Amino acid sequence: MRFAPLALALLLALPAFAQAPAPPAASQTSRDLDRAFEALREAPDERGAHMAEMAIRQIWARQASAAVALLLNRGIRNLRAGQPGDALEDFDAAITLAPLVADAWHWRAQAHQQVGDRVAAAGDLRECLRLEPRHFAALVSLSRLQEEAGDARGALRSYEAALAIHPRLAGGAERLRELTRAAEGEEM
Repeated sequence: MRFAPLALALLLALPAFAQAPAPPAASQTSRDLDRAFEALREAPDERGAHMAEMAIRQIWARQASAAVALLLNRGIRNLRAGQPGDALEDFDAAITLAPLVADAWHWRAQAHQQVGDRVAAAGDLRECLRLEPRHFAALVSLSRLQEEAGDARGALRSYEAALAIHPRLAGGAERLRELTRAAEGEEM
């Protein structure tokens, strides 16, 4: 099992991480996120929306310690390489170390979804959204999960919630039309 050597390596590296700057204070992070989400909502064009989205993602990334960031980055690489089992180990370790980092829950949900565990994916998305209700990527993931489960109306509601937060979401208008057609067909 890969987790044990990783845990040992992280424990041995903790003194080095202790020298790293502390994450920003919660209230400052909250204010920064509020401003970035406002900029996202009010972005006049795609470029402005992209810049605001990147600012939000950077703030989310700063919420993780160096050790957690290492685990998340490795998990993302494993996920993108088609190794969701390895990614799950990384995300599990990250959540163990930092259970209040919403993005870790979102990434683990992605890994659960790739291995076909929709129940675990839904639980992780629920926790992510409890920690950060404005996590538009988690709402998009939830919408996909609901659509796969045959809940077109739920998928539409979740996607509309994501668009309320991120109105210029890439491909958003087309996806909204698809989900609306599916939900209308479900109502008939």
